[in-house]
Amino acid sequence: MAQVKVVQVKRVAVIAVAALAVIIAISALSWSAGDPAGALRASLAAAAPHRTAWYALPIVAAAYIALGLAFVPVLALVAATGVAFGPWLGPVYAMTGCVASASTGFGLGRWVGRQRVQQIGGTRVRRLHQALERNGTLAVFVLRKVPAPFMLANIVVGASGVRYRDFLIGTVLGMGALVIALAGFGYSLTRIIDHPSWTEVLVALVILAVPLTTAVLINRTLRRRADAR
Repeated sequence: MAQVKVVQVKRVAVIAVAALAVIIAISALSWSAGDPAGALRASLAAAAPHRTAWYALPIVAAAYIALGLAFVPVLALVAATGVAFGPWLGPVYAMTGCVASASTGFGLGRWVGRQRVQQIGGTRVRRLHQALERNGTLAVFVLRKVPAPFMLANIVVGASGVRYRDFLIGTVLGMGALVIALAGFGYSLTRIIDHPSWTEVLVALVILAVPLTTAVLINRTLRRRADAR
């Protein structure tokens, strides 16, 4: 458990540092001479009429699946979805995309099979399978806090004996706060571009920090309850 805590702290720290770096870079571009962010503004304006179209959500889900299979980091996809679809639709579309991509990986794991995945992954995967089968939803929830390749983790879980229902619940609960944080952060970047100020920078950091802090506290509470059993 101590190792899991260390990994979680490192993950939050990496996300926070990366977010701050992105904010500073975009702020510097926006406050410089000319309009280097004009291309992004034009792209967002062109995409605006399609945000609420019936085909938007299926396209987002398909993109998450395809890019997930290409091992594009899911955190980058979530932030990009926030930029494209805003603070309300962004998290909904991002979570739908995450679930679609996760389910695809889960199905691949089931198809490949436990034996083949354990042969490739070795002792660590066998131990992980045992933990997943003992704890179900909680184990998937905790796994979502570990900085492992998203699609690869889904394949490993799919190859275990975890029920799809437990996998789905653990994924939604484990990623919910992170999706809200990153999608909201992505939208805040567009605000920084349009209205560059330290106030907007602070708002972006708060939007990122609050859900992440909440996720850490919930995760810590669930682990304590599991240890008490």
